[in-house]
Amino acid sequence: MTIDSGSRLVWTSGQVAAGPDGVVPRGWAEQTRQVFRNLGAALETAGATWADVVKLTFYVVDTAELPTVRAVRDEFVNLAAPPTSSLIRVAGLLSPEFLIEVEAVAVI
Repeated sequence: MTIDSGSRLVWTSGQVAAGPDGVVPRGWAEQTRQVFRNLGAALETAGATWADVVKLTFYVVDTAELPTVRAVRDEFVNLAAPPTSSLIRVAGLLSPEFLIEVEAVAVI
């Protein structure tokens, strides 16, 4: 990808699965979906969309549910030109109830 001088990079901080009401859903699919909704809101605030995302970094407490994480990710990203991704297995996140955290980089 070539970034021209008129482009702007948008970096999100890591998003966890706490909803706007502070409730953390149970299970991998619902937590991943909430994380992606939170990322979408952060991207929108910066004027970006999922089509602008070029890089995702995943932090997970277990790798057994990667097919679930990928399936939910595919509900949000551009499957014709998916962003590059890195995945890091961690011992824990901010709170023991969190299973996943994701950061995004977009170019607009």
